Amino acid sequence: MLLSRILMMLLFVVFGWQKLTGYSATIEYFAQQGVPLPFLAAPIAIIMELGVGLAIVLGLLTRPLALVLAGYTLITALIGHPFWHLSGAEQFEAEINFYKNISIIGGLFLLCVTGAGRFSVDRLFSLDKA
Repeated sequence: MLLSRILMMLLFVVFGWQKLTGYSATIEYFAQQGVPLPFLAAPIAIIMELGVGLAIVLGLLTRPLALVLAGYTLITALIGHPFWHLSGAEQFEAEINFYKNISIIGGLFLLCVTGAGRFSVDRLFSLDKA
């Protein structure tokens, strides 16, 4: 479970860190992509990707945070990868990324059901009562 949490969250942590360290560029990119309220979306993205990603790696409040991150991932799939509005190579790339997000949601739902496992803060401090 620990290895699964690390591998699944690697994408979120790496890109969350990039958003944080390139904060101005993140806001600019969000604006170019038509993300609503990019000045507000950027800190939300950083908190979700870096903050929640690291919490899940540690196995902290894994079940509820996995569910929250699944919702965030669905929203980013719908906003960030609208392949149904595109054509050609751009459509193909967006469709791959859309379904990548859907697959990640499946893994997050599984974490929500199973919990963090043995090597986790949840287990260490008996935070998971399920």
